[in-house]
Amino acid sequence: MRGHDRINRCLPDELLIEIFRRLHDSKPSRDACSLVCKRWLNLERLSRSTLHIGASGCPDHYLSRITRRFVNVKTVHIDERLPLPIQFRRRCGSESTSSYTKKRRYVKEKSGSEDGDFEMSCISDAMLSVLGEGFSKLEKLSLIWCNNVTSSGLASLAQKCCLLKSLDLQGCYVGDPGLAAVGQCCKRLEDLNLRFCEGLTDAGVVELALGCGKSLNTLGVAACAKITDISLEAVGLHCKSLETLSLDSEYVSDKGMLAVAKGCPLLKVLKIQCVNVTDEALAVVGTCCLSLEFLALYSLQKFTDKGLRAIGSGCKKLKNLTLSDCYFLSDKGLEAIATGCKELTHLEVNGCHNIGTLGLESIGKYCQQLTELALLFCQKIGNKALLEVGRGCNKLQALHLVDCSSIGDEGICGIARGCRNLKKLHIRRCYEIGNKGISAIGEYCNSLTDLSLRFCDRVGDEALVAIGQGCSLHHLNVSGCHQIGDAGIIAIARGCPQLRSLDISVLQDHCLVQ
Repeated sequence: MRGHDRINRCLPDELLIEIFRRLHDSKPSRDACSLVCKRWLNLERLSRSTLHIGASGCPDHYLSRITRRFVNVKTVHIDERLPLPIQFRRRCGSESTSSYTKKRRYVKEKSGSEDGDFEMSCISDAMLSVLGEGFSKLEKLSLIWCNNVTSSGLASLAQKCCLLKSLDLQGCYVGDPGLAAVGQCCKRLEDLNLRFCEGLTDAGVVELALGCGKSLNTLGVAACAKITDISLEAVGLHCKSLETLSLDSEYVSDKGMLAVAKGCPLLKVLKIQCVNVTDEALAVVGTCCLSLEFLALYSLQKFTDKGLRAIGSGCKKLKNLTLSDCYFLSDKGLEAIATGCKELTHLEVNGCHNIGTLGLESIGKYCQQLTELALLFCQKIGNKALLEVGRGCNKLQALHLVDCSSIGDEGICGIARGCRNLKKLHIRRCYEIGNKGISAIGEYCNSLTDLSLRFCDRVGDEALVAIGQGCSLHHLNVSGCHQIGDAGIIAIARGCPQLRSLDISVLQDHCLVQ
């Protein structure tokens, strides 16, 4: 440095490290600080607690280096789909680089595209062991699609990282011995993701529940064909502190869900996509899981209004509800939610074809705390429903409408007049909504910052002029709105100086702003 180096002379190491730690959300800023001088480089390395690593390429030398450089790391994310930075490939040595190039050429020829880089598996059990030795303070580890990692590597890491609290094994083909080792060694484990772990069976999950069930708080299981009701019975028996369960399985039935509902009374978040789960299981959830705040039900073909009534009757703290492709639900079920769960803030109804206007009207009457509403492929919900929402839900901030053919300008005008705090409005393929409704939004909803009107054929320049005069948009998408021309886009340009993103794709040729 030229002149007087007052910063280095006056600030102790501890203070500089704390400053660097406060830059944890800005990697470019931290990288820039590390280039100031050798002292800052060494201190910045000491302050690093989180690393994101791409695994494709030649990561062996790379991992060895980072474990020596960053000794205080507590969080590591390794994603097999991402490549290493090019500078590290160049430093891996001629033999490794040559190997990488050959692999890359082979995959490219096989796949026919550059995307082959993202499919190579390079993280090995040996390197996982090195990771465990270098980062003994590790608390959070994500191994995304690391297909070469086996139970041996996972067990080795578990033995060295006893402080581990969060483990994501998405797409890893680990077996039961590795998961059992995690249960035996990682007694503080709170968060576990087992999505697409095809090598696991009930035996591994049972051992894990026995070992660290007392601390387990969050569990996700998806596409694991050998994980059945037996695993969930073990979870219900040993994981009394479980608060979040995400389950996507064709091999889980009421038996497993009943065990969880009865054994995990602190459950707050429940996401289910299980075709064999019926009203019987949801009735017990409504009876036993009184702390439930978030419920998402996907493609439950055996779920009816009976189960939803049980949720509405028992889960008074429910705030977020998603109903997707539940074909046997009707207005009566949604009415039970509205009258029973008055703290509801978020509601999504997607492809539930028997839910109509009456059901949503009840939401507008009773759920005054609603802040976000999403209606997707709801052909039976009409304008009267949105009029009631506009009258009763004045705290609404976000509205999403997709393929709702019975909703038109009248309903949107009702939302505009009643929900003046609206900040986000996304509409797609709602062909009855036109200039009148969107103009009302511009007149009354002055807080709107995010507007998306995709393939809304009746929306034209008049609507955008009203939006430009009344709203200060940050994001606008009008792709496929063929009635919009230069006048509308010019009005947005003049009225929304803070606009950050604009999508005017799939418009007619006449919309060409000079």
